[in-house]
Amino acid sequence: MPGRLYLVPNLLAPTAPEEVLPARTIAIARGLGHYVVENAKPARQLLKALKPAVPIRDIVIEEIGHNAPTPARCAALLAPARDGHDLGLLSDAGCPGVADPGALVVAAAHREGIAVVPLVGPSSLVLALMASGMNGQGFTFHGYLPAKPEARAAAIRRLEADSQANGRAQLFIETPYRNAALLASLMATLHPTTRLAVAADLTAATESIESRPAGQWRGCDPARYAKRPALFILQA
Repeated sequence: MPGRLYLVPNLLAPTAPEEVLPARTIAIARGLGHYVVENAKPARQLLKALKPAVPIRDIVIEEIGHNAPTPARCAALLAPARDGHDLGLLSDAGCPGVADPGALVVAAAHREGIAVVPLVGPSSLVLALMASGMNGQGFTFHGYLPAKPEARAAAIRRLEADSQANGRAQLFIETPYRNAALLASLMATLHPTTRLAVAADLTAATESIESRPAGQWRGCDPARYAKRPALFILQA
């Protein structure tokens, strides 16, 4: 019998695992001897905090990296499960498979008939949407917006127009060091009545979640969000 592929959520911020992860998730993650991870360093940080059943040096950890794995690479990563070992899939932060190259490994597991078991844990998308007061029944996640100012402003206008036409909340993220530039662009581009939410440092002691019309954001210093993991939501 093949092993199972467990989707193990990682922490969103430096905090004790017991504060954000359920007991079942922690128990399963502690007992796994094989992992497929986005990058090894944050994976080892979580495993160390979880106090696994076997020494970390004895856990087999295979990296996906930031690039999409090829079908052959996915097949190689799933080899422990084919050999009967339960296997964990771990992202750098939050839930694996969401804005994460591990989704291709999950798809390959389904094709091979390997059971996929999602474990409960923090998702920045869900937490931010819950706290935004925006449409939780109709929303779209867009990942990263363009980095160049003109293309970014055009993308913001498209999202605002789509939200106005369909009532959907529009979710997107940015590399933390570009947060200030994105927020400045949002304040300059959005109609004053369009709602904008920014959720930063979710689950951390420094967590902040603010949701108000774009016109009320003007005058805010965008630098306060620099280098902080954040999720942005707009709804017209």
